Amino acid sequence: MRILSVRQEPEYKDIAIKYLQQSWPEVSPIMYEDCISNCIGAEQFLPQWYLLEKDNEIIGCAGLITNDFISRGDLYPWICALYIDEEHRGNNYAALLLEKANRIRKLADSNT
Repeated sequence: MRILSVRQEPEYKDIAIKYLQQSWPEVSPIMYEDCISNCIGAEQFLPQWYLLEKDNEIIGCAGLITNDFISRGDLYPWICALYIDEEHRGNNYAALLLEKANRIRKLADSNT
């Protein structure tokens, strides 16, 4: 099991975009393409995008963002697009993505 950071491993950008677009078809595809593309090389800490890989297959994803369509800009970061493929649900894999996001958030907090 491996968690991939698209920012740290930009070669996964297109895979991440396609996976999120397929996982969340009700969201405009350009949203994920724009956000994931712009996270690479960004000076700011956020956004961050993660893929969960098991046996060389992407089985989940999550994002860590500043705003998820809310009016409270002072409350962040937000977990978004948390998704685990249906056949892999029930194994606590989402917790792996949440723990990763929390570690990254704590690291960012300690550097401010």
